[in-house]
Amino acid sequence: MTTKEVADRLVHLCKSGQWDLAISELYAQDIHSTEMPGGPLPTHTKGLAAMKAKGEQWQQMIESFHGAEIEGPVVADPYFSCSMISDVTLKGGMRTTNSEICLYRVKDGKIISEQFFY
Repeated sequence: MTTKEVADRLVHLCKSGQWDLAISELYAQDIHSTEMPGGPLPTHTKGLAAMKAKGEQWQQMIESFHGAEIEGPVVADPYFSCSMISDVTLKGGMRTTNSEICLYRVKDGKIISEQFFY
């Protein structure tokens, strides 16, 4: 898959709430993820199994998912980015809107790195 095809597929899966499928289908075995320091998720995650665990950790924090808006992708091969706004109620009852810029790098048809700015 080209960078554009990977980007379009990721956006499609995320818009439909299929994050687990996105990870399984589009991420490389040695994926590296970087979150903003000080957030609720690990700052650095490496490897497909660790990415799946991080996704499960995020889902465990959410009581209700109310939707997501995704703009993009913007492709500059081998990178692409998109903006994402998610509306969730966290366990404990606090509803929040998260806004972030997501940056991905693709190699050999798989996402090899992602970084989030929020």
